[in-house]
Amino acid sequence: MKEFIKIHPNDNTAVALNFLPAGKTIQCDDFSQPVTLKENIPQGHKFALYPISKNSHIIKYGYPIGYATTDIDTGTWIHTHNIKTTLNDCIDYVYTPSIQPLSVQTPCIFQGFRRPDGKVGIRNEIWIIPTVGCVNNIATAIERQSKKLICGSIDDVVAFNHPYGCSQMSEDQENTRKILADLVRHPNAGGILVLGLGCENSNVDELKKYIGPYDPNRVRFLVAQESNDEIADALDIINDLCAYAGQFIREPISCSELIVGMKCGGSDGLSGITANPVVGKFSDLLISKGGTTILTEVPEMFGAEKLLMNRCANETLFEQTVSLINDFKDYFKIHHQTIYENPSPGNKKGGISTLEDKSLGCVQKSGTAPVKGILSYGETITAHGLHLLSAPGNDLVASTALAASGAHLVLFTTGRGTPFACPVPTVKISTNNGLNAKKNHWIDFNCGTLIETDTLDSLTDQLFDTVIDIASGKKVKSELAGFHDMAIFKQGVTL
Repeated sequence: MKEFIKIHPNDNTAVALNFLPAGKTIQCDDFSQPVTLKENIPQGHKFALYPISKNSHIIKYGYPIGYATTDIDTGTWIHTHNIKTTLNDCIDYVYTPSIQPLSVQTPCIFQGFRRPDGKVGIRNEIWIIPTVGCVNNIATAIERQSKKLICGSIDDVVAFNHPYGCSQMSEDQENTRKILADLVRHPNAGGILVLGLGCENSNVDELKKYIGPYDPNRVRFLVAQESNDEIADALDIINDLCAYAGQFIREPISCSELIVGMKCGGSDGLSGITANPVVGKFSDLLISKGGTTILTEVPEMFGAEKLLMNRCANETLFEQTVSLINDFKDYFKIHHQTIYENPSPGNKKGGISTLEDKSLGCVQKSGTAPVKGILSYGETITAHGLHLLSAPGNDLVASTALAASGAHLVLFTTGRGTPFACPVPTVKISTNNGLNAKKNHWIDFNCGTLIETDTLDSLTDQLFDTVIDIASGKKVKSELAGFHDMAIFKQGVTL
């Protein structure tokens, strides 16, 4: 098994693939002299391959991830104590296209649900969507009592509680209405109960304006203040929805209609070496077969954004990507927050030292495909290929945004592990074997074997087969545990 990796020929650092003790001597293929480690190097952490002088760039993935704050000797541990970000506020960007079109491959088939409007779902669930947080407990009670009504092809009855829907203003309220309406339209739901209170800002009548045309057999509404017994009335509605949606059956569907969201969280030093490159190659493979992927968490593109900008299919998309990045920087500045207050404590413990380090690993999930679209928060996808979505890095907020934009499922890579789920199947992909062994009840797919026996191509094929199985009905670990979560991007004043 390899003990370390030099990711790019131009790197002046290498990454430990397992714990390396001080005093150990290693030989790098393109160095005539061996490197003797001066300190213990934890798994996923970096060390210097040769002397790096103070204020010089530290290179990983072939790009600067920061500058040295002191002279660094060969074999020295490189981390937050001796590296600092080079990033600053909004900068000028120049479009320098570097586009590699993917070869077209024959689509494969999964077993999904074709809806009357032509959309495709990979689950056939009944969703309870509260318009306001005041009815969350009612929604939970309805969910619990509705389980006995599941019939036919119904997978589950799920309530998506949230604390919003009232006492919000302007864009903040718009975000809530857009996300709730997106979920009402999502094809993974065979039936929807929209549950309102009656006096909230985002009441049922208001939300209908955002939902647009709907099938009354599939979407029903209940206002609690107008009902003598809202739970009894809701159960009657759920019974009708189950009878309607339970008639849908899975049928062969081309993977060209599959939409996959991509997100990472609890990243470590192996994220950009194992799991994220596998997801990136999966993305290319799905797109080559006519499918669609969505990459989000804009603040974790900072420092790697030029790579995405230069892959934009045209200059208009490039300008939209510039706005995507700078608008998020302005959001930080408006709230008097440091743009580069990243990485997190867990990231640092796992070996990530700066935001550039994190971002260059993060964007590995995008593969090499051209960027074909830019989505605003709450905007639903309408075209094929790789898209970038405006949403923050927060795991639950970003994953919910991916679902709201139309993702059928989310591939979630992690080096630290997390049990959460979002409104659609959330596939946890571990970056290392230790996490997979310890938290196998969380993890659906392990990429830690990439540093041992598996190849990038073989793991990509395995992940693709796994995704097709999940799209065809196989439940992920969080679904088996009964976890379903959602979170809306909070902006602005609460009244």
